[in-house]
Amino acid sequence: MSETPAAQAAQFLAEAWTSGDPLAPFPAGLAPVDVAAGEAVAAELVEALALPVCGLRLAPAPDGLTLLAAPMLEPRMLRAGTPVAMAALRHARISAGLLGVLAEPLEDGPPVFSAFHPVIDIAASRYAAPQADAAHQVADLGGLGWVIVGKRWIGALPEEGEARIGLTGDRPRPLRAPLAALMRQAGAAAARWGGLPAGAVLVVTGLATGSPPLAGTKWAAAIPPVGRISISLG
Repeated sequence: MSETPAAQAAQFLAEAWTSGDPLAPFPAGLAPVDVAAGEAVAAELVEALALPVCGLRLAPAPDGLTLLAAPMLEPRMLRAGTPVAMAALRHARISAGLLGVLAEPLEDGPPVFSAFHPVIDIAASRYAAPQADAAHQVADLGGLGWVIVGKRWIGALPEEGEARIGLTGDRPRPLRAPLAALMRQAGAAAARWGGLPAGAVLVVTGLATGSPPLAGTKWAAAIPPVGRISISLG
């Protein structure tokens, strides 16, 4: 890998990813100063980790208002029912989300999907302290932790829908979400990142959020009409 500042920053992040140790502030001159710089670090991080990329994930920025795009790593997707260990996750955040499987290659046009899945997204951070800005979050692959994937649903995604997530047994308030528009936004972001092949996935998280997830709890989420999903945290 080249020894650009982005590549050097990625090496520090890669060590935190593989060791599980928290990353202290970047050395002088290596911290990403804006989202574009964070994306450059993320691209180098993918190479440094040498893990397969299976798509793109949109996650809420630290301001909670905008969505940030970063590569989705295949080993970070789990089937519903797989135990999720919380011990290795730092600054964990949980939300309901949506995953779409591309029916054809994504280049310049809007995405075409073969199926959708409800997901529970558990975001995490490799930083010792929660990231203070969007640039650092993007560099850390958007705060990718685990994406737990529910059963497949085939149908036309509605423009508007609802999402909810809560501890099992609770009755969380559903939140309105522009489902189709969000998936189009994910498609546009993926095209900007270079496109994706058929079979790749687009993931949108943060449709509804829960309290900080703790070990020993059980969670359930629903995104009608796509489906429901539940998980147990260890």
